[in-house]
Amino acid sequence: KVPIKGIERELICPACKELFTHPLILPCQHNVCHKCVKEILFAFEDSLADGGSESSNQSSPRIKITSSSMDRIDRISRAGKKRNSLTPRSTLFPCPGCQRDIDLGERGINGLFRNFTLETIVERYRQAARAAIAIMCDFCKPPPQESTKSCMDCSASYCNECFKIHHPWGTVKAQHEYVGPTTNFRPKILMCPEHEMERVNMYCEICRRPVCHLCKLGGCHANHRVTTMSTAYKTLKEKLSKDIDYLISKESQVKAHITQLNVLLKETECNSERAKEAASQSFEKLSHVLEDKKAAALRAIEASKNLRLEKLQTQAEEYQGLLENSGLVGYAQEVLKETDPSCFVQTAKQLHFRIQKATESLKSFRPAAETTFEDFVVDIAKQEEILGDLTFQSNGLEIPEINEEQSRMYNKALISWESPGKTDSADIYVLEYHKLNREEETATWQEIEVCSKSKVLSDLDDDSSYAFRVRGYKGSICSPWSREVVLRTPPAPVFSFLFDDKCGYNSEHLLLNPKRTSVESRAGFPLLLGSERMQVGCYTTLDYIIGDTGIAKGKHFWAFRVEAYSYLVKVGVVSGNKIQKLFHNTHDVTSPRYEQDSGHDSGSEDAFFDSSQPFTLVTLGMKKFFIPTTPAGPKDPASRILPLPLCLGICLDCDKGKVGFYDAGRMKCLYECEVDCSGIMYPAFALMGGAAVHLEEAVTAKYGEYHDDI
Repeated sequence: KVPIKGIERELICPACKELFTHPLILPCQHNVCHKCVKEILFAFEDSLADGGSESSNQSSPRIKITSSSMDRIDRISRAGKKRNSLTPRSTLFPCPGCQRDIDLGERGINGLFRNFTLETIVERYRQAARAAIAIMCDFCKPPPQESTKSCMDCSASYCNECFKIHHPWGTVKAQHEYVGPTTNFRPKILMCPEHEMERVNMYCEICRRPVCHLCKLGGCHANHRVTTMSTAYKTLKEKLSKDIDYLISKESQVKAHITQLNVLLKETECNSERAKEAASQSFEKLSHVLEDKKAAALRAIEASKNLRLEKLQTQAEEYQGLLENSGLVGYAQEVLKETDPSCFVQTAKQLHFRIQKATESLKSFRPAAETTFEDFVVDIAKQEEILGDLTFQSNGLEIPEINEEQSRMYNKALISWESPGKTDSADIYVLEYHKLNREEETATWQEIEVCSKSKVLSDLDDDSSYAFRVRGYKGSICSPWSREVVLRTPPAPVFSFLFDDKCGYNSEHLLLNPKRTSVESRAGFPLLLGSERMQVGCYTTLDYIIGDTGIAKGKHFWAFRVEAYSYLVKVGVVSGNKIQKLFHNTHDVTSPRYEQDSGHDSGSEDAFFDSSQPFTLVTLGMKKFFIPTTPAGPKDPASRILPLPLCLGICLDCDKGKVGFYDAGRMKCLYECEVDCSGIMYPAFALMGGAAVHLEEAVTAKYGEYHDDI
C-alpha cells in the first residue's frame, strides 16, 4: 500500500490550495472543487460584465483570477449590432490547473461529473490524518455516541442502537448498504448529467467521459466513437495497472535518479553561489566606474560653482562701491574737495575713467557669471537603455524571428515567431510591443512572458500601428531582441457575422459550408440551361448572398478572402429596405449589368451604381481589383486595375455615411465612397461563374486539444 501521507500533493485543489471538496472533472481532465468552480465562474462573468476591471475579481477571498486569465476576457457587447439567428451559448472556464480557457458547453457546470474516486481517496486521507477524531452518530440524543457504521443509502452515520432502530429487520431499510464510519457518501449508480434519469453505461473515446445511451442516440456524442463501460473499465484498469507495475519494477532506477537529483541539488546550490559572486563582482566593477564618473562630475560642478561665485562676489563689491559715501563714489567725493588744480588733475584723470566705466555698466547691467548649470546635465538615456538590456547573454541561443505571414491583426492580434534553426532552444519567450506615436519621443514597451511561440493580444487601439519584438530565455541566458515588426490594427472594431442561408439564398447556384463562413458559386448545368433559352444577348445572372447580421450605427470592419480562380465577385453593403429589390433583380433573364454595359472591360460601368442600384459594390475577379469610375478618380483604365490582395476588408462608417475597401493584410484603403446608411446595412456579396468567398476567422485563444489514450 502507498503511504497516505505520500500522496497529499495529488489531493490539493489547484484553485483554493486545500484538500478537494466534492471535486468536479473538467474536460481537460483536471479536478477542481465544486465550490471553487462556481466562484471562478462568478468572478469570470463579473469581469466580463465590467469589461475586465481588476476591481471585480476581489469578491471571493478564496479565488483570485490571474492576470493571464484576465487577458483572455473579451468584450462581447458591441453597440449597433442586430443578430437575426440565435447561436447556442457556451460557457468558458479558466482552468487553474492548465491556465487555459475550457469550453464547458451549454450546460456549463451542470454538465460536469463528480470525481467520486478522488473524493473517496481524500476521505481516507482525512481519516488517516484525524485517526483520533471519531465520527459521531447523527441520530443520538445529546450527548451523541460514537458511530460504528454509515449507511450509503441514507447518507448518515449511526451507532449500533440507532442503526437497529432506523433499519429494523424485515423492512426495506434492512437491505441498505452500510460501511464503516465515514463522511463521504457516494451514489451507487452514476447518473448522466445531460439526462438526469439515465445511468451512464458507455464511454466516449473522443471526449473521454462516461455517457448514457441518449447521449449516443441524439446528443452531442452522436457521431463519436464509444465503447461499453465494462470494456473501458477493463482497458483503462489494465493500462493503469501495467504502468504502475512498470514503475514499481523500476524502483531501484527511481532511487538512483533521486540520489542523482540530490547531488544535482547540492551542485546547483554551489554553482549558484559562484554565479552570484561573479555577478556581484561585475556589478561592483560597474559601480566603481559609476562612482568615479560621479565624483569627477561633482568635482567639475563644484569648481565651476566656486569660479562663478567669485566673479559674482567681485561684481557685487564693485556695485557696492557705487553707493554714496562708500567705495569709488566716496573716494571721488573726497577728490572733489581738492583745491589745488595741478594735484586735482593729476588724480582726477584716472578716477574719471573709472567713473565712466561704472556708469556704462549701470546702463547695460550683465551678471559676471551664469547661474544655471545646463552644461553640466548628464545625458544617460542611452546608458539607461543599455542597462535595461543588461542580462546574461549567450551566443548559443538563437534569435527568434517574428513570422509576418502567420501573424494577424484582426479582432485581436496574433503574433507568431519561430527559431531560425527550427528548434526549441529557448524555454520561455518575452514579447514586447508598443504603439507607434509621433508625439512621444521615447516608447514605453509592454512586456509579456509566453511559454509557446505565439501570443494573442487584445485591447489594442483601432486604426493604430504597433511595433513588436521578441527574445528567448533559457534559464538565466537570453538571446538578443528580434528584428522589430510593425503591424497595423483594423480601422474600426471587427464586425462578426455569417452568411445568411434564408434571405434570398439561391441553393441551386451557391454552396455554403456547414459553418456558413464560406460560399462557392459553380458554373454548372443550371447556368447552361438559362443561357440556352437566350437566342440574343447575354445571360449573366449574379447570385447574391448577404450577412445574417445588420449594422444600425457606428463604425465596423470585416475581412474575407476571395479565391484566386474566381471569375467575377462583387462585394460591398446593401440597405435592409432594398434587399427585396436586390434579389428580385437577380432573377431577370437579362442581367441589369448588361443593360447598362458601355462595351468596355469589367467594372467600367460601376460608376452608375450609386445612382441606379440599391447597393454599393466593387468588382473583383481574375486576380484583379477594379476601382469604380468616378468624376474625381483616374480616367486611365490601367490605373483603375489593381492586383487582388490576399485578404480584403470593408469598413462601414454609418455615422459619416462612408464605406471603404481595404487591403486587409496591410490595412491600406484602396477605395472609399459615400453610401446611404438611412436603414440597417448588411454585408453583401455577388458571385458569377466559378468563384468562392471565405469570411476571415476571428482570432481567439487556442483551446487545449485533448487526445485519447485508448
